[in-house]
Order: sequence, then structure tokens, then C-alpha cells
Amino acid sequence: MEGTDRPDLEDSMLAETICSAVSAAGLGVAAVTACRRRFLAATRITAYALVPVALVLTGVVAWLSDVVFKPTVWIGFGLLGLAWLLFATTRAVERRGLAKGERAAEPVKGRPAHQAVAPGASTPSPAGRTPAASQPPADDFSDIEAILKKHGI
Repeated sequence: MEGTDRPDLEDSMLAETICSAVSAAGLGVAAVTACRRRFLAATRITAYALVPVALVLTGVVAWLSDVVFKPTVWIGFGLLGLAWLLFATTRAVERRGLAKGERAAEPVKGRPAHQAVAPGASTPSPAGRTPAASQPPADDFSDIEAILKKHGI
């Protein structure tokens, strides 16, 4: 197109030409593959070869070439990346509890205000006995020992 002052149109036309050439080459490879009587592979190659032309006809290639060749679009992507980085950083700081102004008594979103305590854990144990939770049952390790002996360990 002579006399156009739109470089994005020229970029789009270049991308469309490249896609058409890639499709033509793919269809040629598919034809050679079909001549070798590998019809399943030729059909698959044909499907892949039709994708670039389909993208051109749907307008995706023109849209992508507009996106790729405009500096304002890249600045926008940079700002989106910066915003995501700021969100991620503040979330990480909030999770670690390093945010200034956070008090120990205030619950943080997603964290319980008080730690759960098992019933009866606050009652003192009798003088000569240890709590039952600190004594491992004898049956727990017998299963593990049997498995280890079975494998010769």
C-alpha cells in the first residue's frame, strides 16, 4: 500500500506474509509425507500448517503485531508487571508479620487470633505421672519395624 502513514499496517502485512509462507511450507511437507503413505502424520502436519492462516484470517495476527510493535503497549505491560510485583511483595510481608504497625494481639487475616489448645492440656499432671501425649504407644513402631524387616533393612 503506497502512501500509507501507518507503520502498524505494514508490520501487520509482514506478519501475515510470514504466516502465509509458513502455512504453504507446512502444506508442502504434508504433501510429501502423504506421498510416502504416512497419512496420519500428513493429516497432523496439515492441521498444524492451517493454524497460521487461521490466525491471520481471524485477525489475531494483526492484533498481535499491533501489540508487539507499539512502545506504549510494552510500557503498559511493564506497569502491569510492576503492579503484580508490588502486590506479591506486600502479601509476602503481610504473611511473615513484618508489616509495621502490626500488634501481637491483633489477628491477621487468615491467621487465628489464638492458638488452639487441646482439651485438658491446661490441667496439671499428677505428681508421679507424665502426660499421656508424651508417651508414644508401643504399637506405633512395631508396624514400621515389621515393614523394615520385610525389606531386609
